Amino acid sequence: MLKVVVWNENRHEQIDPEVREVYPEGIHGTIASFLGEAQFDVSTATLDEPEHGLTDEVLNQTDVLIWWGHIAHHEVKDEVVERVKQRVLDGMGLIVLHSGHFSKLFKTLMGTSCDLKWREASEKERIWIIDPSHPIVEGLGEYIELENEEMYGEHFDIPTPDELVMVSWFEGGEVFRSGCTFKRGKGKIFYFRPGHETYPTYYNKEVQRVITNAVKWAEPTKLPKPVYGNAKALELIKEK
Repeated sequence: MLKVVVWNENRHEQIDPEVREVYPEGIHGTIASFLGEAQFDVSTATLDEPEHGLTDEVLNQTDVLIWWGHIAHHEVKDEVVERVKQRVLDGMGLIVLHSGHFSKLFKTLMGTSCDLKWREASEKERIWIIDPSHPIVEGLGEYIELENEEMYGEHFDIPTPDELVMVSWFEGGEVFRSGCTFKRGKGKIFYFRPGHETYPTYYNKEVQRVITNAVKWAEPTKLPKPVYGNAKALELIKEK
């Protein structure tokens, strides 16, 4: 059974009644709930726990980490970011949601600013599936439609994705690369755009399907860790 940790800074839920009303168990609790129903071994971690809940012991037992952050990116300790980054390079899957694009973790893995346009106007988002063969969108139709979401618009300052799975259109006219995959070391990364804290996006069954599929896709490979450095020859090298 895949071991999944849902990480959330869990700050909006504590200070904003509107967010607390939408996600009374926290965004992490909502995501953990539907992933548990999908038969994953799920736990949660939050910013205010010791070491942000991401100790070596926790990470070494984690197959896939899900990350949601927004107003407290700067509070995440650099040593924890480095610890998580190394686990991704070693093969742990990572799913970054919505405003996690601006987290220290995502920016250090991408090597770019990860900046973008944004607007809060409760506008319609239509997420077009442009790679219907991809396992992350298995079981979905041509698009996902959300009646109310925050707008993210191009240019999204990320490296060219290894795979572009979904593109969003917004009622105000912008478009956005909303479903992107990357590989770093042995680890697989999926960035998925929707999920503003004041909208019930993570109750949407199609959004839940994407995240559930992404967890399966991001499962670590079983291949041994590559050996680096000076290497002995596998065959006899003739003297010259």
